[in-house]
Amino acid sequence: MAEHSIIIDTDPGIDDAMAIFYALASPEIEVLGLTTVFGNVDVDLATENALRLVEIAGRSDVPVARGAARSLTVPFPGGVEFVHGADGQGNASLAPPRGAPSTRRATELIIDTVMSRPGEVTLVTLGPLTNVALALIERPEIASSVRGVIAMGGNVHVGGNASTAAEANILNDPEAADIVFSAPWPVTICGLDVTHRILMTPDDLERAYRVDSPVGRHLARIVPFYHAFYEKHVGSNGIYVHDSTTISYLLHPDAFVTESHRLLVDTGSGVGRGKTWPVATRDEAGRVAGSVTRPEITVCVDADARRVVEAEIAALERAADS
Repeated sequence: MAEHSIIIDTDPGIDDAMAIFYALASPEIEVLGLTTVFGNVDVDLATENALRLVEIAGRSDVPVARGAARSLTVPFPGGVEFVHGADGQGNASLAPPRGAPSTRRATELIIDTVMSRPGEVTLVTLGPLTNVALALIERPEIASSVRGVIAMGGNVHVGGNASTAAEANILNDPEAADIVFSAPWPVTICGLDVTHRILMTPDDLERAYRVDSPVGRHLARIVPFYHAFYEKHVGSNGIYVHDSTTISYLLHPDAFVTESHRLLVDTGSGVGRGKTWPVATRDEAGRVAGSVTRPEITVCVDADARRVVEAEIAALERAADS
């Protein structure tokens, strides 16, 4: 029996593909479903890509449920094709998926699965938190039934990547993120504080491309586009490991350095929109501040980067050999 049962909420996305393949390659993880959301691409394309990815991995048994097409408050502003390609998969010109999405909405899949397996299901989120917030609004009791939430998103001590202030997933729906971060359930965020400390080098990437499986061949088609973005726009010799960090934390929490913070998300309309702020629980006079009612969130701030990268690539290699 797998140690972890998870639902992956995703907006694939090249680094989403890496995380999904990592999870599906890990025998310790039971992937109960993928729920899709707008973000890197629109939700319809995200859903098509999710279906393609489970098919490439030989896991068409994993249900894919379409989710939110926009944030709680504003229309979808458009994807980031300069990062992921117009198709979200490095302009790889993929064939249409053979399968079809579930008849259930993303929130239904989340609620039904969590409530049927209380205390067992971890929600792993790779995109905006809209689906998770909507599930909370619809069934607040899922907060006491979920095992935990591990989210790629946020920036507590560092600057943003989608704006000066904010990380992309949180900026895409700050209101949803604030709902999720204020709910009474255990949340861990793997945001820019840690992901910008984990670099997958060109040698690491070449090793992943040599994995002799449909997964390895797909990565070899799509990740060079992502790598080129990093070389041109970030100036890094390799790629930051964003979405896959959630899976690494799930499997190897002892490889990470964490802090506990109560977080507020800037939901205003100014330049700080989407920033995740750690909030002091007492004022200068020692009086308890209003934010003390928020739960503490585990924030990943550092990691054994080489161990994390090795674990991901080794999982793909073992799966190809099995």
